[in-house]
Amino acid sequence: MAIRYWLGVMHRENVRFGRESGFAQASRDTREVFQGMGDADGLVYYSPRTDFEGDPLKEFTAIGYLADGHVYQESGQAWRPWRRRVDFDRQAVETSIRPLVKLLEFSRDDPEWGYQLRRGLFEISRHDFDLIREQMRRPAL
Repeated sequence: MAIRYWLGVMHRENVRFGRESGFAQASRDTREVFQGMGDADGLVYYSPRTDFEGDPLKEFTAIGYLADGHVYQESGQAWRPWRRRVDFDRQAVETSIRPLVKLLEFSRDDPEWGYQLRRGLFEISRHDFDLIREQMRRPAL
């Protein structure tokens, strides 16, 4: 089965929590998408804000590969996101989307590209994943 690539949208604080805990998480409406993702698929997170009601951020905040096919949901919490284990790239640094907007296939020819981010989790091309990963691996200036 071919490796696929995904972009998840979540504020930075939730991404950081998941990255430190070794899992990806997505809203309650994404169980089927999470289940349809294959082992070793690539996943990158984009964070439009720092936290739920925080400051605008517009950065890619984590990148990695799914570690297994187990999809689960935490119990006993008000917010119960679906989760999957991820091997995050610990060398990656958070980086702005701005220099990449005209280069990424999901955004370059679409002036309304931001609307698709509302889905919360969607498939992207390998080109886009590789370009984002390259940008996130650059040394911070």
